[in-house]
Order: sequence, then structure tokens, then C-alpha cells
Amino acid sequence: MRALAVAAVVGQGGIAVTGAAVRVTGSGLGCPTWPQCFPGSMVPVAHPEISALHQWIEFGNRLLGIALVLVTGACVIAALFVRPRRRRLLWLACTMPLGVVAQAVIGGITVLTGLAWYTVAPHFIVSVPLVWLAVLLARDAWALEEPSETRETAVPRAVRGLVGVSAAVLFALVVVGTLVTAAGPHAGDPTTPRLTAFSVADLAMAHAHLLFGFLGLLVGLGFLLHAVAAPRSVLVRFRVLVVVTLAQGLLGGIQYAIGVPEVLVALHVLGSMLVVAATAWLWAGTTRPAVTDPSSGTVSRSMAAARS
Repeated sequence: MRALAVAAVVGQGGIAVTGAAVRVTGSGLGCPTWPQCFPGSMVPVAHPEISALHQWIEFGNRLLGIALVLVTGACVIAALFVRPRRRRLLWLACTMPLGVVAQAVIGGITVLTGLAWYTVAPHFIVSVPLVWLAVLLARDAWALEEPSETRETAVPRAVRGLVGVSAAVLFALVVVGTLVTAAGPHAGDPTTPRLTAFSVADLAMAHAHLLFGFLGLLVGLGFLLHAVAAPRSVLVRFRVLVVVTLAQGLLGGIQYAIGVPEVLVALHVLGSMLVVAATAWLWAGTTRPAVTDPSSGTVSRSMAAARS
């Protein structure tokens, strides 16, 4: 269960990165139909107007999607065999293949609409909640040795609230980032119409402002965590998030300054998935398995308080 949960985290974030590779190489229409690659063929075929490289880059991303369905389906099977039954674990496991299938359908719509930006953006955005849920799945997989799946807060409610607000700003940051891409040069195919309602410069500025807002929330969260003497595990997760966010911000500034080269764009997408995963990891760390009374099997708040 643990190995599959980790594979789900890597796969859910990884498919966003391979999708970025499809986009920056102009391979979005390497397979111009869906679910087939070409009419009458599920695999790439020789075509005078579409290079074999573009075909296989796009087809490779589809193959990764199939592999991710298998991995996430295995998560569900493994969760079904966990004893005693963990309802939340099973629910989280079920969201994995369902999310991948939904993303595949959105990807099909994206291809059939000729990579319209308003379909490409949701195709990427779906990865954000899927990565978040995969991290929570991994958290519960690591708690299987606990007698119950019941959890209790490990930090004051204000801390969880601030982490939640930070997550909401992060989601907005990612959404605006997709709009920057929609207006920029890497839309998946040279002929794809771009977002023209806003300029790249204006969208990039909005993206940067949201980043500064997210960093400001992290500063406040850092002070709050130390003020309430948060557990060391939570502080470690917070520091990891800060490091990943600063690296991502630096990378984004560099790529914008030098003309958004393809390699840095793909790395920036990887960084966004790492920031989402780190934020989810921090959120997951704000709760802990509740202590149970061995004689009654019920949660003992006094024992929990004593442990904390």
C-alpha cells in the first residue's frame, strides 16, 4: 500500500511534467485524434505532415496515462485488502483512478478542440487536486500500523487555517500560471490560437504578485509555527516547503528573463508539482493519529494531550 501510494504521488505529478514536454516541443497534435492516435490506428503511423518525433512524444504521454491508471487501480485493490478496513484510505485510493480517467477525457477534449487554451489549462489544473489527494493517501498508508484511522489536530486551529489559506492562494497561483502559458509561445502546437484578452506581461505580473502573496503567507506561518511551539515534524515540512517555493520562484524569474526556454518551462512545471506536494505534506502533518485507550478501543483525549 505504501509503495503504491508513493507511486501515485510520483505518477500524478509526473504526468503533468510529461504533458509540459508535449506542450513545449509542439507535439500536442502529434496524435490528432482521441482515443485513437490516428483514424483507424491506436498507435503512431507514418504521416507526411506530422513528424514521427512529435507523434511519439504525444503517444508516450498517453502511454504514461495508461500506466498511471494501472498503478492507481492497484491502489484501490490494495486498499480493499487492508484490514481492518480503512474507509478514508479506500476513498482516497478510489479518487486516484477516477481522477486519471477524468484527466484523460479532458485531454481528449483538448485534442479534439485543436488545443484550445481553455481546455489545455484545465487539463493541467486537474493535476493539482490529484497530487494533493495522493499525498493524503500516502499519509494514511504510513499510518496503517495505528489501531484506528481517527486523527486529531497536532497544531492549533489557527495554524491549520493559515495553511488552508496558503493552499487556496497556491491554487490561484497555478491557475494564473496556466493563463501565462496560454498567452505565451508554448501552447502545444505552432498553429494553436493563444489567449489574447491579456498580455503575457500582465499575466506574468499577476502570477508574480500571487507568488509574493504566497511567500508572505509562508512568512506569517513560520512565525506562527514557532509561536505555538509546533512539533518538529511540522517545522521540517514547513522548511521544505519554503525551500521548494523559493527555488520555484527563482526558476520562474530566470525563465521569464531569458525568454522561457523549453527546458526551463518543463522544470517550472515540475517545480509547481513539488510545491503542491510540499504544501499537501505540510497540511497532512497538521494532524496525527489519535491515541486510543487499549481497554476500550476509543480515543482518549487525555492520553493524546499527555503525549503531545
